[in-house]
Amino acid sequence: MTTNAHPGPTPEDQPGTGLRIDAERNRDRILAAARRLYACDGLGVSMAAVAREAGVGKATLSRRFTTREELVNAVFADRMDAYAAAVSAALAEPDPWCGFTGYVWAVCSMQAADRGFSDVLTMTFPADLVIEERRAESYYGFLDLIARAKETGHLREDYTDRDMPILLMANAGVVNAAGNAAPDAWQRLVAHMLRSYATPGAPLDPMPDAPEGSAIYRAMIRLADPGDDEGGGGSR
Repeated sequence: MTTNAHPGPTPEDQPGTGLRIDAERNRDRILAAARRLYACDGLGVSMAAVAREAGVGKATLSRRFTTREELVNAVFADRMDAYAAAVSAALAEPDPWCGFTGYVWAVCSMQAADRGFSDVLTMTFPADLVIEERRAESYYGFLDLIARAKETGHLREDYTDRDMPILLMANAGVVNAAGNAAPDAWQRLVAHMLRSYATPGAPLDPMPDAPEGSAIYRAMIRLADPGDDEGGGGSR
């Protein structure tokens, strides 16, 4: 997003006044609005829509966040921290195979709970150092997790780190397509994929129940008619 340069601090940014407090309140309102919109509609939401949802002018939004990437970073910084922490928790698991499967479930659950975060996991933001640093940290931890899981004999030798983004893209598609019509459909996908990664006899959780036929039908209707939107995904 392109904005005009400002010659100096605006009145609401001046220290020592109630206007400075107003600036912080506006920032909080913008972040809360962006979280709501991103969670329901993904990162395709325009900056103008965020400003409307927050009840602020475009100029106010631009002063707080000059680019879309800055806003995304501020909204999802804590979730990216949780994403990186999921790898650390998996590596701390005494059973590396359980750590691997637990990590896959944790990340896919994060996707299902927040459509915006689903988009963050399947997109890159080269100019956003915070998001990309967390992504890199998680990636190298995941490489270690793969190696450990293979040593148990339960993870197939032909599994590679590229299989995870493939799963994330597929899971994002299911979450976005199913919406609230079949909010748990993603669980079935993830369980099937874990079975495809596992060697014969590897311990796995029971398969989640398949969605009801009526739920899948509603999801298919929703997919055919995006205007008939029933909302975002569910959580595990």
